[in-house]
Amino acid sequence: MGIEDEIKGRFRNDYHKGTINLIYTVKHFNYQFLQLMKKHGLTEPQYNILRVLRGFQSEGPASIGFLKERMLDKSSDVSRIVDRLYESGHVGRKENKIDRRQKDICITEKGIALLKTMDECEKKTDTFLKNLTKEEVQELNRLLDKARD
Repeated sequence: MGIEDEIKGRFRNDYHKGTINLIYTVKHFNYQFLQLMKKHGLTEPQYNILRVLRGFQSEGPASIGFLKERMLDKSSDVSRIVDRLYESGHVGRKENKIDRRQKDICITEKGIALLKTMDECEKKTDTFLKNLTKEEVQELNRLLDKARD
C-alpha cells in the first residue's frame, strides 16, 4: 500500500513524500521492534547497550563514552540506562583503575543469558524488509547512507 493510502494525505512534492514515507516507515518498524523488546522487559536503548557490551566483550570493560558513541539514539542518557541495567543485574560496574572518575562496565552472565533468549528478536527484525530483494536492500542502505551525508 502506498504512503498516500496509509496516511490518507497529499504531498507538496516527491522530496516531501520521501521524507514523510521514511519517517512513517521508521515509526512502523520501531513499533514492531518495541513489541519484541517489551516481551523481555527491556527498552530499545537497554537492548542496544547490552548488544554493544556483548559485541566488545573480548576487548574488556567499556566506558560510558564508549557506549554513547555506539548508541543508535545519540540523545540517550547512557548513565541512567546503565544504572537500570546494573540494578537488574545485567551489567557489572566498577571504578576504572586509571581514571577514577570513569566506570568500567561489562555485561554479566545474566545479561548474556537474556540476549540468548532474545535471539528470536534478531531473526524477526531480519524479516522487516522481507518484501525487498537482497539487491534492493543493498540499494536502500546505499541511499540511506547518502541521505545522511
